[in-house]
Amino acid sequence: MMLLDTVEAKEAHLRELMRSLEKVVVAFSGGVDSALVLALATDELGANACGVTARSESLAERELEGALAFAHAAGARHELIETRELDDPNYRANPADRCYYCKRELYGKLAAIARERGAKWIVDGFNRDDEGDWRPGRKAAAEFAVRSPLAEAGFGKADVRALAKRLGLDVWDKPALACLSSRFPYGTPITLELLRQVDRAERAVHDAGIRVCRVRHHGEVARIEIPLDEVAAIVAGGVRERVVAGVRAAGYRYVSLDLGGYVSGNMNRAAR
Repeated sequence: MMLLDTVEAKEAHLRELMRSLEKVVVAFSGGVDSALVLALATDELGANACGVTARSESLAERELEGALAFAHAAGARHELIETRELDDPNYRANPADRCYYCKRELYGKLAAIARERGAKWIVDGFNRDDEGDWRPGRKAAAEFAVRSPLAEAGFGKADVRALAKRLGLDVWDKPALACLSSRFPYGTPITLELLRQVDRAERAVHDAGIRVCRVRHHGEVARIEIPLDEVAAIVAGGVRERVVAGVRAAGYRYVSLDLGGYVSGNMNRAAR
């Protein structure tokens, strides 16, 4: 009960904080963190909360579909915008601070929407546990005065999932997501063709019944990361063949399985 009591106290703080913001634009990616922010902003602010999802080349199609479905189910105001980070040569070059250029494009467009609608704040789904990772996008957030209600209310990832589950949000146990550009080693130039190749390869793995995966791009080699408890499932008869065929059809010559398992933000090791 202690964890529940703690989450309840944080929820009360979060709701109070949300009401104090009065009118917000929610940077809604479709993940559990920003989904919780959008749901509570809608609860507390009604029509004064609007979720905005950026449709871009680096967003997997299945993630866009999920974001649309969640916003509709939550009864939230929701809009799609187009972001064009691939037009920026700094982003395409894929430096270690690539996320800064992506977030600068996103928050610049959200700031324009906020000004047009008279919203006081842009809010995102950043939480306390995110502080330990390599997050160059936080620089862009600071430049546009983006608020992070979850972090301000003391939420870590476990708190987010616990509250989302208690509120009946069907994304409460959704695996962490990241843009498709995170599948490339820093310094590997990013193109639309390669983003689509990775997206097709990951869809093939998902379609074979593997819920959590990353397909890391290494030229002709696709390095598949999955949780270690799913290794037996992916090498089972019939599944392995489907995965290999699907990933090769996406454009890879070699299909490998990383025995180290799935590690969120794995490509950030080089940056750190």
